[in-house]
Amino acid sequence: MPMFVDTSPPGQCIFCRLVAGEIPAARVYEDALTIAFMDLGQVNPGHVLVATKRHAATLLDITPAEAAAVMQTAQRVASAIQETFDPPGITLLQANGREGDQTVFHFHMHVVPRHAGDGIALTWPRKNPGASTLQDYADRLAAAIAPAP
Repeated sequence: MPMFVDTSPPGQCIFCRLVAGEIPAARVYEDALTIAFMDLGQVNPGHVLVATKRHAATLLDITPAEAAAVMQTAQRVASAIQETFDPPGITLLQANGREGDQTVFHFHMHVVPRHAGDGIALTWPRKNPGASTLQDYADRLAAAIAPAP
């Protein structure tokens, strides 16, 4: 269970206040749609958060342009992390909703330098549903993605 969960309303959330300059942050990069800053809870040196400037709670609330901008900023930050800290790995992590382990309800992505034995565990129980079930899932998702006639 996360120790900190920011459930402030839009405009009052901690990231909105950071974007507005109301609270200090160790800023790494900023453009028209995104801001990148050091995570206060550094997992490893160089751990950066990339957030949308506009308040949007989850991936489902951002625009395609914002989604592209966040990934482009994350790539820039990852390149800088690689050059500066030379980690053997980098993990991008983005969580949505309380059950998805989101703690600040303002869209953001973690860019985390990784090292062997750093204590980060990204594991889940495999379900192995079988080929026909997987195809059913794929068909249902493809139908939801397909443009309306």
